[in-house]
Amino acid sequence: MELGLTFDKLLLIGLVAVLIIGPERLPKAAESFAQFVRRAGEYLRDTKSKMREELGPDIDEVDWRKLDPRQYDPRRIIRDALFEEPSFDAPAETKPVESGAAPATEPVGAASRPAWTRTAFSRSTPPPYDVEAT
Repeated sequence: MELGLTFDKLLLIGLVAVLIIGPERLPKAAESFAQFVRRAGEYLRDTKSKMREELGPDIDEVDWRKLDPRQYDPRRIIRDALFEEPSFDAPAETKPVESGAAPATEPVGAASRPAWTRTAFSRSTPPPYDVEAT
């Protein structure tokens, strides 16, 4: 995690801290900062060990980079979702019709749902508007 802190900025922060705290209280402030850093490190180590205990040995096999939410591009996800063909547009399975002499087939589930078609909207034909939904 990068916070945009460079060595120059850290040096400037340290100089301002020395001027504000003063030479008398500086050793005490440095000691309390060192204790804070030590406690933070202990907290992180304890958290890692508790995760390993609760999740078991499989925690080491997880690829955490793959689960990083920063790698997802919302524009790509939306574009893929919009241009992806719905699964119900796929050709329907067919089953033989048992009545009649000709071996005709009819799609399975054809009577249960109508065919899906895309409608192009424009200024002259706007999409339906539901007054109660807004």
